[in-house]
This record gives sequence, C-alpha cells and structure tokens, in this order.
Amino acid sequence: MSTDSALSGNRRRQMKSAARMYAVQALFQMEHSQQSSTAVRQEFLDHRFGAEFDDGVDMAEGDVDLFCKLIDDAVNWQAKIDQMTDRALVAKWPIARIDPTLRALFRAAGAEMIQSDTPPRVVIMEFVDVAKAFYPEGKESKFVNAVLDHMAHEAKPEAF
Repeated sequence: MSTDSALSGNRRRQMKSAARMYAVQALFQMEHSQQSSTAVRQEFLDHRFGAEFDDGVDMAEGDVDLFCKLIDDAVNWQAKIDQMTDRALVAKWPIARIDPTLRALFRAAGAEMIQSDTPPRVVIMEFVDVAKAFYPEGKESKFVNAVLDHMAHEAKPEAF
C-alpha cells in the first residue's frame, strides 16, 4: 500500500512540475504573440498536456488546476509581481530588459509565491529546475535562484 501512495504522490509532484513548466511557456507565448490568457490556456490544454506525437515525443501530463491558477494569478497580479522582481534585480536591469523567458518564469513563480500555500523554498526549487530546463548551461539557474530568494523573502518573510 505504501508503494501506491508513494507513486501517486510522486506522480502528483511530476504533474505539478509539468504545470509550472507549461505556465512559463504559456506566459512567454502570451507576451510574444499578444494572445489572451484564455486562448493560450485552451491551446495548452488541447495540444500540450499529455499530447502524443507521431515522432515519439510525448508531452507530460500536467496539473490542470495549478496551470490555470498560475496563469490567472500571474495575469491578475502582474504589476505586483513585476515590482517584486524589479526590487530583486540590479538597478541597471529592470524586468523589461531581461530575457522574456526569465520574465515569464519570474511571473509564474511570483504568482505561486503570493497566491498559494506552497512553501517558498519549494517554489524556488521548482522554478530553478524550470530554469535549468530552458538554460542547461547553469548560470541562469543561479541568477533565478538569487532573484526568487529575494522575492520569497519579500512575499513571505514569515517562512524564513
């Protein structure tokens, strides 16, 4: 029995991780293509979550509720999240000047930090892993870790 619950817990974590990755991709797509959150959300749900392709590439199944919440909260709280991100960045690099993928990542992570009960350290770890997927060289993941740590201390100081 413990094996079943461990697998289901592991499966849930994998689905949440996939939802975070998809949320970053969706936020990037929304900014890049000027599409609405509704249109992008539907595209992801219809064509990415669990999709299987002829070339053998399969897309991970994601936690739909977390994905939708991250998108909605990132859009609804974007000004607050961007301000937190700006305060975490050096003065010469406001959020408007950073890579759009990182901007999307900070918005998704910021949404989870300020609008969920997920412990900040978990949010940081998960989104550093997302950064590693986009930037395997590693230097960006260190940058993401530092910015998210600063944001987490501001968003939930009681957790530290």
